[in-house]
Amino acid sequence: MSDLIRGIANNRAAYHEYFVEDKFEAGIELFGTEVKSLRCGRVNLKDSFCRIDDGELVAYGIHISPYEKGNIFNRDPYRARKLLMHRREIDRLFGAVGQKGYSLIPLSMYFKGRWVKVEIGLCKGKKLYDKRDVEAEKTAKREIERASKGNY
Repeated sequence: MSDLIRGIANNRAAYHEYFVEDKFEAGIELFGTEVKSLRCGRVNLKDSFCRIDDGELVAYGIHISPYEKGNIFNRDPYRARKLLMHRREIDRLFGAVGQKGYSLIPLSMYFKGRWVKVEIGLCKGKKLYDKRDVEAEKTAKREIERASKGNY
C-alpha cells in the first residue's frame, strides 16, 4: 500500500481567522456516497469546527455535497461526522481546548493512500488588529519582492 497523499480541500479562511498553534491528523467516518463525492472534490470546510462530545472528537459544518448518482443512499451534507484519533490525543486536545481562546478547526482534507484524512489545527482566534498586522506584513513582503526583481 502506498501512502500517496492527494489533496481534496483546504480551509484558507481558517488561516485568516486563527493563529494555528499545532496540527493533528485524524481519520473521518464517512459513508460510500460521501467518499465518491470527495473524489469529485465536492467539499467545503469554510465554516467547520470540531468539538469533543462524550470523549469523541466530532466535526461539525463540513459540507460534503450529495453524490449525483447516489439517490437514496445520500446523507445530509451538513451532518456531524466522527473523527478518529487515539484516546491519548483526544485527551490532550481536550485539555488544550479548555484553555481560553483555543478552538479545533479542520484545516484540510486529503486522501492518504485509500483513506480520507482531516488535518485539524489547534487554533487561537485572531483579533482585528492581528489581522491588520498580518496583512501589512504580506503587503511589505510583496513590495520588497517587486523591488528586488526590478519590476516597478
